[in-house]
Amino acid sequence: VQLQASGGGLVQAGGSLRLSCAALGLTFDDYAIGWFRQAPGKERDFVAAITWSGTYYADSVKGRFTISRDDARNTVYLQMSSLKPEDTAVYYCAADSKAKVQYQDYDMEYWGKGTQVTVSS
Repeated sequence: VQLQASGGGLVQAGGSLRLSCAALGLTFDDYAIGWFRQAPGKERDFVAAITWSGTYYADSVKGRFTISRDDARNTVYLQMSSLKPEDTAVYYCAADSKAKVQYQDYDMEYWGKGTQVTVSS
């Protein structure tokens, strides 16, 4: 399994970004795909996940972020809107074959390299 995250960048507060996670070697219905983020000096936290049964979000991003997938492209997206400076972090996508939402990073099996998101005030 290989995961490749992309789409990060610098954006002003209130702006939007879309992150992409391209996946190789897995079938989406058999895996949970999650986004996590790690701000400087902090632990890596759950952001959102998508499984065969639905989508899941951290309270801090509900109503602002949307996770979706394109099976034809084997890609999961994280659309981020109304961005805040506190959303600044390195964002990682991860996959887990238990195919259910995992809120702790240590429960995820596969990780891609992160992509930096910086939100300026």
